[in-house]
Amino acid sequence: MRSVFHISCIVVFLVTNLAFAQVKFEAKVSKEKLGINERLRIDFEMNEDGDNFVPPSFSDFNVVGGPNTSVSNSWLNGKRSYKKTYSYFLAPKSRGKFTIKQAVIEIAGETYKTFPITVTVTAAVDKPNGPPDASEIASKNIHLVAEVSNTNPYLNEAITVVYKLYVSPDTGVSNWREKDNPRFNDFWSQNIEVKGLNIQKGTYQGEDYRFVVLRKTVLYPQKSGKLNIEPLVLDINVEIPSGRYDIFGRAIMTNVPKTVTAGNRTINVKPLPEEGKPSDFKGAVGEFNFKVTTTKTALDATESFQAKVEVSGKGNLNLFELPELTTPSSLEVYEPEHAESIRTNLNGMQGRISDTYTIVPQFKGKYPIPSVSFSYFDINSKSYKRITSDEIIIDVLNGPTVSTNESNDSGLINKQHVRPNENTFVFIKTSSDWSEINEASFFKSTLFWVLLLVPLLLIPTAILIRRTTDKRHADVQGMRIKKADRLAKKYLGDAKKALGKKEAFYLALEKALHNYLKAKLNIETSDFSKEKIKMLLNKKGVDETVYAQFISILENCELARYTPLTQVTMQNDYDKAAKTISLIDKQIR
Repeated sequence: MRSVFHISCIVVFLVTNLAFAQVKFEAKVSKEKLGINERLRIDFEMNEDGDNFVPPSFSDFNVVGGPNTSVSNSWLNGKRSYKKTYSYFLAPKSRGKFTIKQAVIEIAGETYKTFPITVTVTAAVDKPNGPPDASEIASKNIHLVAEVSNTNPYLNEAITVVYKLYVSPDTGVSNWREKDNPRFNDFWSQNIEVKGLNIQKGTYQGEDYRFVVLRKTVLYPQKSGKLNIEPLVLDINVEIPSGRYDIFGRAIMTNVPKTVTAGNRTINVKPLPEEGKPSDFKGAVGEFNFKVTTTKTALDATESFQAKVEVSGKGNLNLFELPELTTPSSLEVYEPEHAESIRTNLNGMQGRISDTYTIVPQFKGKYPIPSVSFSYFDINSKSYKRITSDEIIIDVLNGPTVSTNESNDSGLINKQHVRPNENTFVFIKTSSDWSEINEASFFKSTLFWVLLLVPLLLIPTAILIRRTTDKRHADVQGMRIKKADRLAKKYLGDAKKALGKKEAFYLALEKALHNYLKAKLNIETSDFSKEKIKMLLNKKGVDETVYAQFISILENCELARYTPLTQVTMQNDYDKAAKTISLIDKQIR
């Protein structure tokens, strides 16, 4: 009996130890020696599911990724195989020998700990010593590229930037998001919509890759010299083969968080040549046609007709001003109505812009609409060109006539002569029928007292009006506030009309801000830059916080083209722009 008892104790002891031996919880590192410029992956693996996992502090490292959790659960020949892994990606803070302390987890009510691991960090290395970890493999298999159509354009010549994500055939990506957007400082920019991420085949550095086009942008440089295109930065979850396979022979993929960037690109912008530049050149660059047309050439006085000044073609259509129409003074001309019909693709802006004048002749005669000239820089011939419209004669058939002098001043071709007759001065009276005033009836009459007292009553009224006017004029701050508010409404009128239409609203808002700066600082669009705007506003006494707010609105106009926005967001941007213009106008000296 005693021997049986001992045997039973031994069996229980072995079974208990066997049960404990089945549970594994261990830490594994991708390498035990690495350069300070490398990344370290550490996996905490267990063969049974556990709770309350507590990682070590990683005090000597920066955690650049993780924890990523993966679970493998399979059956082979009736035997279950289970593995759960917590993965971290670490960047060493300095060189030296460091110990990663124990991780702790609870499995089936028992507490398990990993063994500490010592890692040596050396100076930066050119090539990793030892097998590459998952992060390094991901870096080699995925590339974000910014392809620029022309790195040496002229001022206001269109260029395109196409952002492509290249992925090797055995690598996958998921859950990507834009971490940092390029702001395209010193460029006018327009995003081209990318409809769906179509996977295409291509090559990168001579090797076969798959790629998708993420973004297409058209840029017009607004200043000459070396301009910087900020990088697009993405956070991506990269899936790479782990080297392990499931029971069906399929590769088990490892998820690695990765940040990729397209890198900075430098554009060397050439200034437009000074030689041969026309005196009326207003910044048009491209290939254009120009014409002046009228809806009528014959009409009666007080009838109206329209004269349209139109530029069509390909180039920076909404970045220059149209030439003005001049007319004889006898024609009443109203402010022109500006219209744009522009589409933007990878070749740049194409379409037409026009100013339509409503004109009303007042007198009978023939009126010349003088020829109008339009100058532009032709990209193909790299030279300036001028297009001049034909003179148009407007024949006013019926209506009043004007004198000879007025005809000469107004440009009339037909002259009407005045023929006097003997009754010319018949309207002049040569005798009077005045009657004598009776002084007795006027003195102390109602009219007498009214004429006497009214001036006395008007004196305090005039004093009160004068004091009110002086007080209003003395309120300089109040006057400036009213003037600033009127100015903001003037420049932001088109943007307010386009509220709810994202593209039209932000184009109008950006144009309003540029026109405001042109009016207040007397600078051209081609001279716009953050530094110059800041210098001029500081010189005129505008606070730096107001300047920063103005620049942020301009940046919002660029960013808004690439992101979905609501009516509320547009209204907020409009209110912010109006407030900022008002603040600048109050402070500017």
